[in-house]
Amino acid sequence: MAKDFNPEHKEGPVATAIEEQTAKLPSDIFLWASLASMGASLGLKIAGHKHTALFVGQWAAPFLLLGIYNKLVKLEGHDKEDDE
Repeated sequence: MAKDFNPEHKEGPVATAIEEQTAKLPSDIFLWASLASMGASLGLKIAGHKHTALFVGQWAAPFLLLGIYNKLVKLEGHDKEDDE
């Protein structure tokens, strides 16, 4: 399945640099970070720090989104062309 490639729409130097660095990280780091934030949130809630627990608990979703971005960068890369 060939993808449409438009050479006029390319990633900028900042996005390219970020993708090169994030592709070096293992994807499971973000999963563990998400689970750790949920665990820390639970611990804070048990300790009676309600507002801090809510704040830390909200980190889980961004960590998972960063993991998805990381996986996409590894699979697709920036401005990758299909040679089909």
